[in-house]
Amino acid sequence: MNTRLIYLTIAMLGSTAVPSSHDVPSPRRALPVRAATPPCGPGVDIKNTAAESRCFELRTYTVRAGSSADLLHARFRDHTIALFQKHGMTVVGFWQPVARLDQLVYILAYRDAAARDAAWAAFSADPEWVKTRTDMQVSVDVDNTFMVATNYSPLK
Repeated sequence: MNTRLIYLTIAMLGSTAVPSSHDVPSPRRALPVRAATPPCGPGVDIKNTAAESRCFELRTYTVRAGSSADLLHARFRDHTIALFQKHGMTVVGFWQPVARLDQLVYILAYRDAAARDAAWAAFSADPEWVKTRTDMQVSVDVDNTFMVATNYSPLK
């Protein structure tokens, strides 16, 4: 389910939930629900996919008004990527959409959904990440998509 739809549903119900480890909620907005990672990685039974595929996560960050895209880039460049690697996340790449300077897109890879969840739990609890997130606060909306490689993809 699209995280924006979840966010809208929560906003309409007036509920709050735990925020993503990456975003700093803006005042007056409900917090998004973090859905469980769907089955992802080797052995996922989906037509035209590679049985040996890792679990890929496509993440799109959109910087909220009043926050800084430059600070977001600096946070990833100077701190976050090293922490991802420390916690077993494989960084596939980062991209800057040319028509959306308020966005950052990146892909991470994991052995499977369980490895993804364990890596994010360890990352989120890492004291260095907590300090970085506090010192370099950036308000963003996060959209993530889980993927497996097709059986003809050169990258699995």
